[in-house]
Amino acid sequence: MIQLIDLTKRFGNLIAVDSINLKVDSGEVFGFLGPNGAGKTTTIKMMAGLIKPTSGRIIINGWDLAEYPNRAKKVVGFIPDRPFLYEKLTALEFLRFIAGLYNLSSNGVERRMHYLFELFGLTDWQNELIESFSHGMKQRLVMASAFIHQPKVIIVDEPMVGLDPKGAKLVKEVLREFCSEGRTVFMSTHTLEIAEEVCDRIAIIQEGKIIAVGNMKELREKAGSEGKKLEPIFFKLTGGEEVQKVVEALRF
Repeated sequence: MIQLIDLTKRFGNLIAVDSINLKVDSGEVFGFLGPNGAGKTTTIKMMAGLIKPTSGRIIINGWDLAEYPNRAKKVVGFIPDRPFLYEKLTALEFLRFIAGLYNLSSNGVERRMHYLFELFGLTDWQNELIESFSHGMKQRLVMASAFIHQPKVIIVDEPMVGLDPKGAKLVKEVLREFCSEGRTVFMSTHTLEIAEEVCDRIAIIQEGKIIAVGNMKELREKAGSEGKKLEPIFFKLTGGEEVQKVVEALRF
């Protein structure tokens, strides 16, 4: 469903993403982890078509993003870490606007919108101005808008930012259900517990390079770790074991 081939992004002399290769299959929730500045958000923005790679290819559902940008983007729903919304619109007006961008016909769109409002707990707020929404509500509205055109791929950057525990639980369930239908989620997150709980496979990026890919068993073998949790594996692979010791000391 997703292929990144020798994907590279330079900003002047800085190599933010350095010839990464990944393949993500249909039906996977794929986690993308790394320390701050590792290249996660740059990769996400290239996949969403917001910035152009310096070199390499991005193929989504068989479409090369550089050669067929409209066809590739048509099957993608993008959820950024910070919601950018037209706050003088109501939630209903905003979803209608997004549906219009995808040239969705009116047949079934209203039903789809009301289904999404119900799914994300926004039914009672659909006629309210977005400027009155909390951050968590705005995040859920952005998620609803990403699902409006029934995409085959969801690309999401930090999905749980600003969500309360109930909202976070809902989003995890929605993403898992989405993939159970043979669709794909590519998710960047700093929250190791979320990645461990939700993701089928995980890639770890550091200094622009992929240093490990696999399920929990494969990552454990790569790190030479017997720990069952992702946190010690992540710290060991990224050279942050001293940080982990400090964190563990602060827990007592």
